[in-house]
Formats: sequence, structure tokens, C-alpha cells
Amino acid sequence: MHRRDFTRTFAALAAVAALPKFATAQAQQAAIRFSVMLWTLNKISPTEKSIELVAQAGYQGIELVGEWQKWTPADYARITGRTKALNLTIDSMAGVRGFADPALKDQMLAELALALEAAKRLNCPQIILTSGKRSAASSHEACIEILKPVTDLAAKADKQVVIEPIDLLENPSSYLTSVTEAAEISRAINNPHLRVLYDLYHEQRQGGNLIEKIEKNIDQIALFHIASVPGRHEPSTGEVRYEAAYRKIAELKYKGFIAMEYYPTSDALTSLRSAREEAQRAIANV
Repeated sequence: MHRRDFTRTFAALAAVAALPKFATAQAQQAAIRFSVMLWTLNKISPTEKSIELVAQAGYQGIELVGEWQKWTPADYARITGRTKALNLTIDSMAGVRGFADPALKDQMLAELALALEAAKRLNCPQIILTSGKRSAASSHEACIEILKPVTDLAAKADKQVVIEPIDLLENPSSYLTSVTEAAEISRAINNPHLRVLYDLYHEQRQGGNLIEKIEKNIDQIALFHIASVPGRHEPSTGEVRYEAAYRKIAELKYKGFIAMEYYPTSDALTSLRSAREEAQRAIANV
């Protein structure tokens, strides 16, 4: 190995070694990975059957919402064993909200502590947070101050938190509705344990201009969610040109998960496999 090549290799390995543990595996990945938000399959099959369906469709991850809150120790053991056997990662889990209202801060932090414990049991590296309802005290600055102790808890647990904007059509009382503001909040806190979930479905309904927002905020984005607009169905069936979005994500060297969060309109196995293959074809052309 030439001296210059050795220096570059050593620097790259050192950069990976300096990352938090939750981010090291992501940094070592050579390709974008694909996941499915399980709640979208609730009407089709129970959780464990849905997990098998996702694996059969060729995905690498699954994401949870509130399922874990009702599980017994036996449930945790069974689910983790099954996902491991199927070579699936539980890449993210949601179920915590309320960082926009100072009055809910203590409750939210308590719920986050429980979620972080569950994430540890599930070997899940990432927690999804939503802002919850606006109140008279809600503001950009209030979110930053409330999310600082959130970030401290995540750092102590060696997990990552991603904040997700929700469009006002879905939740008229939501405070955080813009990926641009979410990225500004993340930059202000400036800690690798806090990043942004960019849900292109919510952003299209709220403000559009999707690709420019990917370009401007890719440094803060740690997860993408995908569904058609309107309808929340297969990504190829709506008004968003997802092929262009996938290409841009790949061009910008994103290495995290892209999660399908839609209701299949046909056979779920065929639908999910096709959605993944469409994304991979777009990425392969970059």
C-alpha cells in the first residue's frame, strides 16, 4: 500500500472509530438500506407475520410505533429472536411526543427514558420524536431548550433521536411541520445524537419543494419516510416523482435507511417488493 493510500485509509478508520456506537455501523454501510413502518400493515397481518412479510420482500429493517409499549419480556425475546433470524434490524421506533410544549417536558422525558430502555432491549439505534401539539408557550427556542436534555439522555444511552415534522392536514395542532425548521433546530443543538426524519409524504402535503430541501438539509437527515401523495399508498402512484428524489438522496451519499410508510393497495408482498426495487433501480443509475 502506498503511503498516501495508507494515510487516507487510516484517516477514514479513525473517523469511524470516533463516531458514537449507534453511528459506526451506519458509517460502515456501503449502500442505502430499506425498511418498512410496521403499523401500515396492521390491517393485513399481525406484527410477527408482518415482520416475515417485510423480510420476504427483501428489506433490511423494520420500524415500530407503539407496539413495544405493550410487550412482555417474552414478547421482547421472541421479536428480537425472530428479527435476528430473518436478518432484519429494528432501525427506528416511535411513540414519544411533546417537545414543543414546556409544560409537557417532564412527562416527555420520562416517556423517552422508557423508550430508550426498550430500544436497548431491541437493539434499536434510533428513537423518533414528534413535537406534539402547539401551546401558547410553543416556539422554535422552546423546542431547542427542551430537546437539549433529550439529546443528553440519548447520548447517555448511546442512541440517536430524530425529530419528525407532521403536516397540518394530518394533525392541525402539530407544532413542527417543516423539515427546514427541524434541520435548524438540529443545527442549533449541534450534537450527533439529534438529527431529522425527513418524511417526504408529510413535507409534500405541507410545503413541497422536496428535492431542494433534501439538498439543503442532507447533513442533518438520518432517516427518510416514503408514501404517495395523496392517499399514502405506493410511492409510484401519486404526484411525487420519487425516482428523482431517490437519485438525489443517492447523489448526496446518504447511507441510512429509507422506510416505506404506506398502505399497500394490492398484494402486500408484491407491493413492498416493487417499491423497494423501484427505489434501488433509481439509485443504481446514479
